[in-house]
Amino acid sequence: MAIKVYNTLSRQIEDFVPMNGNDVKMFVCGQTVYDDAHIGHAKVYINFDVIASWLRKSGFNLKYVQNITDVEDKIIARAAESGTTPEELARHFEERFMEDMSALNVKRNVDAYMRSSDYIDPVRQQIQLLIDNGYAYVLDGDVYYDVARFADYTKLSGMKLDELVRHRIEPKEGKRNQYDFALWKASKPGEPSWSIKLIIGGKEREFSGRPGWHIEDTAMTYSVFGPQYDVHGGALELLFPHHSNEIAQAEAAFGKKPFVKYWMHVGVLTVNGVKMSKSLKNFIRIRDVLEEYDAEVLRLLFSMSHYRKEVDFTPDLLSSSKKQLNDMYSSLSVLSHAAESEESQGVVEKIVKEMSAGFGEAMDYDFNTPEAMSHLISGLNSIKKAIKDGTPITSAEKGAALSSILGMGSVIGIFSRESYKKGLSSEEKDLIAAREKLRKNGDYIQSDRMRDELENRYGISIEDTQYGTVWYHRDLI
Repeated sequence: MAIKVYNTLSRQIEDFVPMNGNDVKMFVCGQTVYDDAHIGHAKVYINFDVIASWLRKSGFNLKYVQNITDVEDKIIARAAESGTTPEELARHFEERFMEDMSALNVKRNVDAYMRSSDYIDPVRQQIQLLIDNGYAYVLDGDVYYDVARFADYTKLSGMKLDELVRHRIEPKEGKRNQYDFALWKASKPGEPSWSIKLIIGGKEREFSGRPGWHIEDTAMTYSVFGPQYDVHGGALELLFPHHSNEIAQAEAAFGKKPFVKYWMHVGVLTVNGVKMSKSLKNFIRIRDVLEEYDAEVLRLLFSMSHYRKEVDFTPDLLSSSKKQLNDMYSSLSVLSHAAESEESQGVVEKIVKEMSAGFGEAMDYDFNTPEAMSHLISGLNSIKKAIKDGTPITSAEKGAALSSILGMGSVIGIFSRESYKKGLSSEEKDLIAAREKLRKNGDYIQSDRMRDELENRYGISIEDTQYGTVWYHRDLI
């Protein structure tokens, strides 16, 4: 089955056919480094990490890059509040962002993180093209994009032009249109500044200032991908104006359509039904969550919903995700420690084959992780039940099952811990053997007490079956 993807641009599910054979170029809007990353950011980066993993597992040659916005109004404002320079503030929070991304294990698929400040000359080149092509004008040392010149400006957002004035308009006396946006901002005291030279009306002029937010991304992607590429991803809230402006800039400057073939947007994250805000004190940093929960818990949580869906975050979701992940690890533990037989009935092999097929079909249809996870979870439960029911399994069958399950888990970013391999100490083995002897002698009261001791003191759960005792560690993450 070919991969299918929902394209925001066409507003429909499409076959995924890259522009250049098996090569896929993907850009995802990264972090503006003026503060610590929060769990809404985690959702975006985890969702696209899973997408990247599946594309690679499906055999595509993926080049995946993100930007680091280190030149932006919020950084300048926060630096002024903090009594530091914008560059120092940006580097500080960039370092902390990278720590968070490492902790979430989403750096594994990103080929490059690109800083905006490293692409000033590509910004200059693109602004010059827009001037030359009649899409940009100068106003008091600023350079603006003339939105009225670009006929397809609303093709991504689906808005009408008269609606645009209600959305993130940059105020400036003298602009041709209210919704025109800055390509270059004239320097102000205390702000980071670069000097670029542009040819205006046949004469070279020097402009001191900094890039606008939107043009940083198109300058970077042109530098690494050229004028067109396959996938642009980001949070849904960036669809307008940011992504709409990127299209307007790139297609007007480079003359190639479409600028991006597939636009993918991640559903927003709210907290108890409300958008995160520091003023409301519901701003939850990634690092705060990871102090209490394993990163795999957060990865599982965001994979239990489709990437395009909104997630309303509550603390209960974390505890529920942790329990589910523990249950899955416990099933892995039961499989890992199952007694091996010389012959097999093929039961486990059949379960794994069906699980893998269902997982793959779900992922192929617009990266449907909740459906994929339902196959993985139900398959693990079936394997655990089969082993408890005394189903014989050979060493080769066990190895193949573990390999397949770990492969599916790797796509989601779970099962990286080897805790499921954890065995029993000699003391624990002796207790289980002694308990089994008590049961055979009919002393169920004492055997139940010993089971409680194994559970409460050693964290080992015991399940008695007609084929013998099945044990597993209760807390594996």
